[in-house]
Amino acid sequence: ELLQGLAGLPCSSPAVNLPRSSASFLGPRWSRSKMLRLLRPALVCPGPSLVPLAPPLHMHTPVHMHRAHMHTPVQVAEQFLVGLQEMSGASWWLSIAAATLTVRSTVTLPLAAYQTVILHRVEALQKEISELSLRLRYEVSVKAKEVGWSLDTCRYFSTNTKNMKRIVSELYVRDNCHPFKASILVLVQVPVWISLSLALRDLSLDSSAVYSALAAGGALWFKDLTVPDSTWIIPVSLGLTNLLLVEVGTALNKSGRRRIVLHSFRAVSLLMIPVSAYVPTCMSLYWLCSSAVGLGHNMILRSPKVHRLLQLQPKSNTPYRDLCAAFVTKYLRKTTTEHGPKQD
Repeated sequence: ELLQGLAGLPCSSPAVNLPRSSASFLGPRWSRSKMLRLLRPALVCPGPSLVPLAPPLHMHTPVHMHRAHMHTPVQVAEQFLVGLQEMSGASWWLSIAAATLTVRSTVTLPLAAYQTVILHRVEALQKEISELSLRLRYEVSVKAKEVGWSLDTCRYFSTNTKNMKRIVSELYVRDNCHPFKASILVLVQVPVWISLSLALRDLSLDSSAVYSALAAGGALWFKDLTVPDSTWIIPVSLGLTNLLLVEVGTALNKSGRRRIVLHSFRAVSLLMIPVSAYVPTCMSLYWLCSSAVGLGHNMILRSPKVHRLLQLQPKSNTPYRDLCAAFVTKYLRKTTTEHGPKQD
């Protein structure tokens, strides 16, 4: 009670009035204020009316971020897949295929059409760019004769890339076809592909609410969508589809400067085979459906009717026949030439 009286805290016992000389036993150097500063942190009173001076550190309530309020792309993809399956009532393998077709047709197909328009405009400008390059060299040669430039000065202005880049940039702005706009498809498609893949991976975990439905939502040889495909049918089909997609995209391209990029895409297509063999079947099935739909969209965008719909001049009225001929020339005839009969 003496300590509580010094600290100014309430107590269950009646207040005690201390005489002025009651603190004299503490010595002249110990004043009341100094005692309060020393004793206040250690004072404990068992009375019910005592209010603690400061709550302990472990009593602070942590602030938790609830997952329901965090709408990440992966969670949005999970809600989309689960909602589509519940709305359709179909098996999970069919729901995955339908979700892939829906996303690719509503999101990436318009962007692929826009990419086709940009690339056609850029390709149409190449002839004009070549003519302007020749015109620039001619103007430089005429100016050199008038001013009397040396041969080195004339070569410098003829091969200077700054002037040509400025002219090409003006042409891109004029036709609204900067090549960077063609990369919008990749900037959108890759995040969507990653989000849906991670969403399927999370749904295939034991803690998922739809784990049992995924485990029984397969068909044919892949009955369980939560385990990898032990037959490797889906992984091999995925690799072949990706290779076919790469070859179709480069069959009519005779530029040798993109050979490194072509080989890189081929390597990635082959690498996806062992990767898809060690992930849940729902993920590899989505990858296969995505590649197959992408191949179909690629073939649709080659149609002359689609080109006219996009207000583009078709390169050929028989694009599919030209594609088959390019495949025959590039692979079959090349193989026949290399392994043909030897003459004596």
